[in-house]
Amino acid sequence: MTLKNLLGISLDAVPPDPAAIGKLPAAAQRNLADAQLAGLSAENRFDAAYKAIMQLSMVALQANGYRTLTSKPGHHQTAIQTLTTSVGVAPAQVIVLDALRKQRNLSDYSGDLIPDAVAAECLASAQALQGHVLAWLKAHRPELLSG
Repeated sequence: MTLKNLLGISLDAVPPDPAAIGKLPAAAQRNLADAQLAGLSAENRFDAAYKAIMQLSMVALQANGYRTLTSKPGHHQTAIQTLTTSVGVAPAQVIVLDALRKQRNLSDYSGDLIPDAVAAECLASAQALQGHVLAWLKAHRPELLSG
């Protein structure tokens, strides 16, 4: 499936905007820093790392001229599951990221606790995604990188 196939279903076309795209990696970096604060609970470290995953997923889509339709359910799922198509993330890593999305839903909507190991996995996955997305931008869309 291509991103174009999802137009109107779960994605909308948008022109890549370097200024808007440039803000998201910086926000993701701040969230990754917060996810490493030892004084925070595992739940809050997880939330910060997961937020970085979403911000980086949005960068990947926007760099390709798309954004999720947030008015429709499943926009987090769409953003994560399109990473293979948008920036070439390995399917095995997308499975891990999607499992973290499901864990986030259980925590947010059912009050499930986040174990320290899951918070650490979310941070490691977010850091790996950051490296991948930034390398992809540098190789394929350098004009969208600020500075």
